[in-house]
Amino acid sequence: MPQGSTAGGIAVVIDVLRASTTIVTALANGAVGIRPTFTVAQARAAAAAIGSGTLLGGERGGVQIDSFDLGNSPREYSRQRVANRSIVITTTNGTAALNACRDARTVLIGALVNCSAVAKFAHALAVSSGIEGIHLVCAGTDGMATEEDLLAAGAILAVGAGLSADSRLDRSGQDALNRYRTTIENQTCSNEQSLTAALAASIGGINLSSLGMQDDIAFAALIDSLPVVPIWDQAAGWLLAAGLPLV
Repeated sequence: MPQGSTAGGIAVVIDVLRASTTIVTALANGAVGIRPTFTVAQARAAAAAIGSGTLLGGERGGVQIDSFDLGNSPREYSRQRVANRSIVITTTNGTAALNACRDARTVLIGALVNCSAVAKFAHALAVSSGIEGIHLVCAGTDGMATEEDLLAAGAILAVGAGLSADSRLDRSGQDALNRYRTTIENQTCSNEQSLTAALAASIGGINLSSLGMQDDIAFAALIDSLPVVPIWDQAAGWLLAAGLPLV
């Protein structure tokens, strides 16, 4: 993504497998806030500065970082584990994508599990604030867009298309929307089953399966299961659960 692409607009960062799904899950399960960092050393330093009770979460190459409390599996971030706790997190692709959106006016986190909620929140915020550009930023893998993130972008766009009659998509947005619609339409199984199969066949899904983490794929495909919208308070450095959509 070229530097400055999201300047002044709303950026929705998407890393379905798994950072964005994990962040949404943690906040839905009562985490106080999540501090994203971009290196392992920064994560350790931030957790030490925040103090006791802070959880360290993250991965490199899909594997939990040594001495961290949690990895990057959304299933680890249960209410029993994270409620009323602060979390510092660093991941291979997701937190790097956040860093690339620092010039956006507002940064949100999107996934399949919250696609309708984030689409409605972003639309309402754009209308109320007079912001024209909503940018869906796919974290991908090693700088390359991946199918799982494009599908989530398409799911968000499918909801957004019903919110505004004059919305305009660029070529990549239209492609993501078409990919999503093709995946769920004319199928003999449920949307979740279709999405699980598509995620499993993606680069991220294949990587997770090779690590024995197939259950994370099915979890990430539970569309609209967690209607929470994480918003990045850049001044304070925390991802927090946003309030209700401004409608």
